[in-house]
Amino acid sequence: MNSGNFRQRILEQHLRTGVKSLRELREDLRITAEQMAFFLAEAEEIELRAMVAETADAALAHHQAQRNLSAIQKHHEFLLSEIADHEARQDVLLDKLEQ
Repeated sequence: MNSGNFRQRILEQHLRTGVKSLRELREDLRITAEQMAFFLAEAEEIELRAMVAETADAALAHHQAQRNLSAIQKHHEFLLSEIADHEARQDVLLDKLEQ
């Protein structure tokens, strides 16, 4: 086996691994988006309850709902960034494979 074939096989293996990782990240993003929609609706509902109730418990529940929403939003942003990074690495590997 010459070095060109070996290099191509290594690149192809990296591409397959990258495709698998992208698939997993995209599935995680899909699930996270569903969760984010749920947490957003929940936070809005709890905020309304807190405004009506004007109690310390209601304010605490609102604060916790906002924290949950913020956490899921950060995770969503992280996944978007990771997907973009993986796609960029895949593009580099594809470019190398064409050479």
